Amino acid sequence: MNGTQKGRRVVVGMSGGIDSAVTAALLKEAGYDVIGVTLTLWKDEGEDEKRWQDRSCCKVGLARHVAKLLSIPHHVLDIQEEFRSEIIDDFCDAYLVGQTPNPCVRCNERMKFGRLLTVACDLGADLLATGHYARIRHRPERGRYSLLKGADLQKDQSYFLYRLNQEQLAATLFPLGEMHKEAVCKKAAALGLPYEEVLESQEVCFVTQKDYRAFLSEHRPESQAPGKIVTESGEVVGEHAGVAFYTIGQRRGLGVAAGERIYVTQLNPARREVVVGSEESLLKKEVFADRLVWGGEGCPEAPLRVQAKIRYRSPAGEATLVPFSEGRVRILFDEPQRGVTPGQSVVFYRGEEVIGGGMILEAGPES
Repeated sequence: MNGTQKGRRVVVGMSGGIDSAVTAALLKEAGYDVIGVTLTLWKDEGEDEKRWQDRSCCKVGLARHVAKLLSIPHHVLDIQEEFRSEIIDDFCDAYLVGQTPNPCVRCNERMKFGRLLTVACDLGADLLATGHYARIRHRPERGRYSLLKGADLQKDQSYFLYRLNQEQLAATLFPLGEMHKEAVCKKAAALGLPYEEVLESQEVCFVTQKDYRAFLSEHRPESQAPGKIVTESGEVVGEHAGVAFYTIGQRRGLGVAAGERIYVTQLNPARREVVVGSEESLLKKEVFADRLVWGGEGCPEAPLRVQAKIRYRSPAGEATLVPFSEGRVRILFDEPQRGVTPGQSVVFYRGEEVIGGGMILEAGPES
């Protein structure tokens, strides 16, 4: 945190977890004028059946408790309608067309940073802070900001934040970016927070008591459209309850007897087909992406060597990034990547810096 910003007003997005609580505490100790804001994103009919840590009312209560401990103002903003239209509808629609979405990426872009920055402005603040494990660096020679990996590589969340634009990066603080989780837990204990009981946030916050298939069935009944499971040569080997209930790379739950392990290798919603094949068929060296955003270096004009990550839990692979056509890029991996999935994000790194990313359109035929 830059000392020249001391005394400025900052809004902290407080989720009820220890990371955002410690973020607020660190900023208060540094002399910032801190205001806590909690977004109510989603409530479902099974709210009372959840673990207390997952209930929206308890999360708000925890955030309010922390704000009281820190003697800072706290506001709760109900944006459930916006969250449904911007995040949940997009999540469901993506599955219907055979994609596998990552709602956390979209939520960070649209809700947690887009909406919270508006709230910050309304409250007279020009800075926003969250408990994400990532860092931001100003690049004065380019007049741009770069997103960097968090110092704790086991907790690094830069993959989920790659779509933040220059305006958002310029107005954001990540106080935990230089910290490791162990130190954050120690700080939480010193504050008297129930850090051992407040578990890590789950990836899809609105799919809690049910898996995504049950959620889809409830919110998009048309997802229950039976069809055929076929091999890559077109042989029918089984039936399914809906293409939306399958993802690339899936092996379990296929209900198909075969002499070898088979995996979902392709989804064809128009034909209501789930295509299965060998694990080798999942290996791809060529990936196409669109809906691109670029970081501190801006859009590349020539082929560029990068490390590319096709999902959060996968290691980044060495690759060549090639501008392909307007608004699209081609990524050529040195080594085949397993289970490239349309709808997921591919994020480009050079060392610790995020230089850009986009949404996966498809994998090339080459393996």
